[in-house]
Amino acid sequence: MSRIAPLEPPYTPEIERSLGRWMAPGAEHEPLLLFRVLHRNEELASRMFALGSGLLAHGRLAAPDREIVIARVTARAGCHYEWGVHAAIFASHVGLTPAQLKATTSGAAGPWEPRQQALIDAVDELHDTARLSESAWDALRPHYDDEQLLEFLVLTGWYRTISYVANGLLLENEPWARSARPD
Repeated sequence: MSRIAPLEPPYTPEIERSLGRWMAPGAEHEPLLLFRVLHRNEELASRMFALGSGLLAHGRLAAPDREIVIARVTARAGCHYEWGVHAAIFASHVGLTPAQLKATTSGAAGPWEPRQQALIDAVDELHDTARLSESAWDALRPHYDDEQLLEFLVLTGWYRTISYVANGLLLENEPWARSARPD
């Protein structure tokens, strides 16, 4: 049970519109539990929407690379909620394999291309030290331009923040989400 109760339908027209903006077009499920809790503070939810949707819908990183970063950040943070949502909604859509998803949670060497391995290593280093060494930066540099590298840093921080929120609220997995626990 979430530490802060999510909004439940019927929603006010303003909340209905706002939640609709947060969901993917044609979503077959209720608005996410995280979104419904965040809307307990509509002003905060509005501010968070701009960055979150910008990273997902208008980012400069290739979608598979973005989802690898999100999966690794949320797995390292122990955020089963957010990992499971992205694994269920985005992973197969962007071409991630079950083996790649499992590798984001297990720490095992994954079936990564060099640029993807550089992302995994950089996420791990940021998670462990809140810094990025010259060697980690140099491993990313051949694969990404300045705009993409800035986005990578913001993306890792954003999903660490989302992990703090979801874990701090004790959000339970969405019923349709994937399990982040290694098999």
